[in-house]
Amino acid sequence: MVAALARPGRLLAKRLLLLQSGVVLTTAVLMAMVINADWGISALIGGGIFVSANAVFAWCAFRYSGARAARKVMNSFYGGEVLKISLTVVLFSVVYLYGEVELVPLKLAYLLALGVNILAPVLFINNNK
Repeated sequence: MVAALARPGRLLAKRLLLLQSGVVLTTAVLMAMVINADWGISALIGGGIFVSANAVFAWCAFRYSGARAARKVMNSFYGGEVLKISLTVVLFSVVYLYGEVELVPLKLAYLLALGVNILAPVLFINNNK
């Protein structure tokens, strides 16, 4: 019963991650075809940073469910957000320090994935009442 209550949220998170991944892959392929392969790889890395951090957050957010685990749910949610931000900072730092990437497509793909994250709930609203 408890797992059934969290199922719609988990499905929504999966759909959102799939949509973000699709947008990032499409952006990377288009940049690789239109501009050059370095731009495509940089876009893939930038979008991948956002999608992977968001996947970690989703896993943490839906790790627990139910009223009896309310404190665990809350701690896992906030811990997941801290982990998401920390992972984003670490991944960008590693890419900036050790990767030879183009900054424009890297940041553009990251911001595009962020925009999908902000606007996607509008797409997923179920108007069947």
